[in-house]
Amino acid sequence: MIAGILVGAVINPAPLKALIIPLTFLMVYPMMVNLQIQEVLSGGDTKVQVVTQLINFAIVPFFAFGMGQLFFADQPLVALGLLLASLLPTSGMTISWTGFAKGNVSAAIKMTVVGLILGSVATPFYAKGLMGAVVEIPLTDIFRQIIIIVFLPMLLGLATRTVLIRTLGADKYHKNLKHKFPAFSTLGVLGVVFVAMALKAKDIISNPMILLSFLVPLAILYAGNFLLSTIIGKLFFNRGDAIALVYGTVMRNLSIALAIAMTSFGREQGSEIALIIAMAYIIQVQAAAWYVRFTDRIFGPIPQPLTQP
Repeated sequence: MIAGILVGAVINPAPLKALIIPLTFLMVYPMMVNLQIQEVLSGGDTKVQVVTQLINFAIVPFFAFGMGQLFFADQPLVALGLLLASLLPTSGMTISWTGFAKGNVSAAIKMTVVGLILGSVATPFYAKGLMGAVVEIPLTDIFRQIIIIVFLPMLLGLATRTVLIRTLGADKYHKNLKHKFPAFSTLGVLGVVFVAMALKAKDIISNPMILLSFLVPLAILYAGNFLLSTIIGKLFFNRGDAIALVYGTVMRNLSIALAIAMTSFGREQGSEIALIIAMAYIIQVQAAAWYVRFTDRIFGPIPQPLTQP
């Protein structure tokens, strides 16, 4: 983020826009290789899956929309960015953080796949319905970009994973290759954030408080989401499912939200929308890490198996 601001301040950042599509593909494709779509077909946790998606699509987007209207009534593009960040639930980190907290990883995998597909289909309609009166929403462009940056990489990732497993064997894939793909995805994320910041560098430098003003509504959004999901998890689910529910509803796929903002709207609009999405990374990662530390206090320690005397 800092590097992007510095570069955008000293050079004309416009040519960097050409890097958005390749960086987006670098960001999304590697995460799709490890996406276990077949897990969706396994059953046993229907209740937590349904509740998760109800929170993701019936509560969180409207909460984000309300926050946008409250804090950014005169900045509709920023409000749209906040809405986009809320409309694409779950990411690869949903699975990772659930694992770190010793939650139900299998349920988290299904939440990730289902949330990604539902979010990709629903995002244009939510954006048009909630923000279409104040921002021109290019539905066709958004759908086209979602196909390019979500479903095409998903198919290619599935094909890549299948070929690697058949060629090298499942053991070698899981031991030697699987863990290498997220690093490439991270490079893509860093590149897209760098470009987004460079494109808005002059505006940020002229008004540096603009970035700080994003942190308060983002913090409220994440805190409210954590609180709601934690209460529902404690009341209605066991420890493992409750942890998966929390990370399946709080973690947002900011990478894809950032990609949609940067590719579906014009350069000026896209970079303004992307600013608050980029800032959300700061809140999301820190909040998820701290939540892991308090998981045992919230949901209790991991149940130990009974031993026979």
